[in-house]
Amino acid sequence: MHFVDRVDAGRRLAEQLTHLADADVVVLGLPRGGVPVAAEVAAALHAPLDVLVVRKLGLPWQPELAMGAVAGVGRALEEVHNDQVIRHARVTDEVLDTVRTREVAELRRRELAYRGDRPPLEVRDRTVVVVDDGLATGSTMRAAVAAVRQQSPAAVVVAVPVGSPDTCAQLRLEVDEVVCVSTPRAFAAVGQAYDDFRATSDDEVRAALSGATD
Repeated sequence: MHFVDRVDAGRRLAEQLTHLADADVVVLGLPRGGVPVAAEVAAALHAPLDVLVVRKLGLPWQPELAMGAVAGVGRALEEVHNDQVIRHARVTDEVLDTVRTREVAELRRRELAYRGDRPPLEVRDRTVVVVDDGLATGSTMRAAVAAVRQQSPAAVVVAVPVGSPDTCAQLRLEVDEVVCVSTPRAFAAVGQAYDDFRATSDDEVRAALSGATD
């Protein structure tokens, strides 16, 4: 299954979330690419939209390889680790602390850049739909879910247009519901499901958030 772009993916994802229309829902998009998808979901559910910033904790000598991730919801921070990567790469506590400090600072900077002085949405006792443009390893989504859990939501729903079958199956054991439009057997990368998978800009994130809250 292919999507034209993230807007198309968000609309098609929203079609599979209509059962939440009568719930007290908050939609949280993972920037940057998850926010335009989440904006379409929020519009369809007539739900408020907010950003949930997640930062990958990459190996200093191989930044694309995640040894974990950190996410923030409100003032809460939650961290998850990939113990296999940490063990095999022989990552010391000092290295992990250095990377964590840098990424938390960037996380807070991005929250300010995207949200400005607007306070984060309240998620306590509400159904929280966490949206990204796709799931590969799931490390950033797991950090996001862990951060949301700290805020005592009524339920946590992970919603993505496309994902690795194994990752989606594993997440179903960790949250109340996983909605994934497409789980191709030959999954290689999230971008394979999109005709247009160009990078989402900070301005596009801010515009989506502003349009949802005006």
